[in-house]
Amino acid sequence: MRRHRSSRLEIYARQNRSNLNLPEQAMWQVLRGGQLGVWFRRQVPLGDRYIADFLAARVKLVVEVDGQRVHQLKQASDRSRDEWLRRRGYSVVRVDARVALRQPELAVAQVRRALAALLP
Repeated sequence: MRRHRSSRLEIYARQNRSNLNLPEQAMWQVLRGGQLGVWFRRQVPLGDRYIADFLAARVKLVVEVDGQRVHQLKQASDRSRDEWLRRRGYSVVRVDARVALRQPELAVAQVRRALAALLP
């Protein structure tokens, strides 16, 4: 019998999937179920370092929902994270949390543009 060993990152990602914040919930409603032509997963561990808010694995697109205040405090770490992801072949789209909540059509348009550049 094989035992499944979860890393701390996987456990944290699983907890996050159960506790999406409001902007993430709004994005999930438009990303889920292949509505944009690709399947997204939410709160996905990448390597042993990061958790993507949303991932379209087929095209290696990561969608991050950033709150204004948190993003300002973490700009340097976001750049480092984005570079780490890009070196591994991922594209990253950062959606402002307020846009995801108040103007979801703009957030979806941002993701569609990224997908258009990645899909054949």
